[in-house]
Amino acid sequence: MEPRDVRAAGAVVTRKGGEVLLVHRPKYDDWSFPKGKLDRGEHVVTAAVREVAEETGLDVRLGPALSQQRYRMSNGRWKAVDYWTARVAGSDDVSRYRPNEEIDAVEWVDWKEAQQRLTYLYDRDTLAEARPLRRRTRALVVLRHAAARSRNGWKKDDRRRPLIRLGEAQSQRLVPILAAFDVTVVRSSSSTRCVQTVTPYADVTGWPLKLYDELSQEDASLEGVVDLVDALLDGDLDAGLDRGSAVLCTHRPVLPTVFDALEVPEVKLDPGAMLVVHHRKGRVVATQHVQP
Repeated sequence: MEPRDVRAAGAVVTRKGGEVLLVHRPKYDDWSFPKGKLDRGEHVVTAAVREVAEETGLDVRLGPALSQQRYRMSNGRWKAVDYWTARVAGSDDVSRYRPNEEIDAVEWVDWKEAQQRLTYLYDRDTLAEARPLRRRTRALVVLRHAAARSRNGWKKDDRRRPLIRLGEAQSQRLVPILAAFDVTVVRSSSSTRCVQTVTPYADVTGWPLKLYDELSQEDASLEGVVDLVDALLDGDLDAGLDRGSAVLCTHRPVLPTVFDALEVPEVKLDPGAMLVVHHRKGRVVATQHVQP
């Protein structure tokens, strides 16, 4: 039986002025994007942000996803690398970077030079794919609540139906994933299972959690959902979207209405899964289905 692919993640980090971040690995004498292998049990989204920080010293937030690279390594095994576009949160100064055995140079270079300096053809292809997506976007994360108790086994008000232990673990796992997309606005159905899904993120980050009956399974309305989605896409200042992105947590029966309001194809989301909708000036630029 063929061994599983080695999984890795990284980012094509860009900044104003048309520059992209590259790293040099002395072991291979190559120029590439910051990337690295997933830790055991680590989510690929979380790994991308962590690896950029470890290899460059920069804290990034992810934009649209790029095509996965898959290639054979020198030992014969296959490696699959997931990439995103990304922007730096805070200072993008790399002048104080300390070279080490793994990465001995971190540099901002313009796009034309980057195409010439990148060692591997597949990295050049990834750079070309990233170029039209390099402008800053915000994300609207459409999240289905995490795994909850069975409706058949719950005799009380269904609005109060809680998460099971698996769902609680999923809600904790969501914290670094939502942070990776710079979520600063937390909006949720008022039902317990949705509130419990996003509460860990709100507690860790301090961003306020606002509840909406119109996102609940019982009280959802087309007008209410459309109004909320439009406000988030338009960057309603009361929602704080001038600072970052948003998460909207709701239920499976409500999701088609949300997708219609966003004018994106309907996606089947498992409990705890999300559709990350990247938008700019009210226009959807890209979407990505992210499993919990």
